[in-house]
Amino acid sequence: MDLTLVVMAAGAGSRFGGLKQITPIDEDENFIIDYSVFDALRVGFKKVVFVIREEFLHDFESTIGKRLEGKIEIDYAFQKLSDIPVSMDLKGRTKPWGTVQAILAANPYVKGSFVVVNADDFYGKNAFVAAAEFLKNVNTPYTYANISYEYGVTKSKEGSVKRGVLSLEGNQVNSIIECSVGCENGKIIAHPLVSGNAFEIEESHPVSMNFFAFQYDIFALLEEFWQNYFKQSEEDILEGEALLPECLKENIESGRITILNQPSNSTWLGMTYRSDLEFVMNSIKQLKNEGDYGIHLWEDINGKERSKE
Repeated sequence: MDLTLVVMAAGAGSRFGGLKQITPIDEDENFIIDYSVFDALRVGFKKVVFVIREEFLHDFESTIGKRLEGKIEIDYAFQKLSDIPVSMDLKGRTKPWGTVQAILAANPYVKGSFVVVNADDFYGKNAFVAAAEFLKNVNTPYTYANISYEYGVTKSKEGSVKRGVLSLEGNQVNSIIECSVGCENGKIIAHPLVSGNAFEIEESHPVSMNFFAFQYDIFALLEEFWQNYFKQSEEDILEGEALLPECLKENIESGRITILNQPSNSTWLGMTYRSDLEFVMNSIKQLKNEGDYGIHLWEDINGKERSKE
């Protein structure tokens, strides 16, 4: 089975203060995306699709695109504000329409099962191992996997973060609620982004970081959700986003899909705020010192495996 990695990289990085998806995190000016593609390659992925804004194309081609030449098949999909199913005045909207549109933009370049990740999250090799094993063995339609992390592993010292808060029954996901999560009066409080009351969670509570293993049949459900998004009031359309967790939550509740939860057992790193960058860089350096990655990431894609033999 040829697996595809879909990388959502069209965000504006407003809280970070720049394009964090193409911010160097090591001495060779690799991005977090480089490490995700590297880990995917190590477990057998054959293709990567970068979902970007069209104006980012040169930046991607001249950096990570150049580094990946000859290593993996690459495609670029554009997430466009104008690519919507209705005609309307966008009234100065500048942010992308959300993660549902991002994945749909990749559809023409995906032929089978795939994994979707954020460009600015470091997930670790074990997460890709778990996702690849799931996709190679699943044989039931509309059955997917979420690779989860404990909230405490993913929090930022600088403020609230967006997380998909999970409700589980055994290893099955009953609900995903996209929330803004942060510390308030010594408690961890999750505020749903779409609807519902705030609620408290623990540091050990599992959250989704937009790392999903999907079969190809997810695209029909995403398209349906995307079309329905534009049946709201114009105000709600312009102020909101079509969010992947909301689409999945709706289809879980209707019984149309099953999502199995798989804890990652990997290091997670991310950059919500500019001040997170130093911690990420130091953590990557430590992982290299521990032998998880070579000193020069792309010098030898098979070097790490050989060193363990």
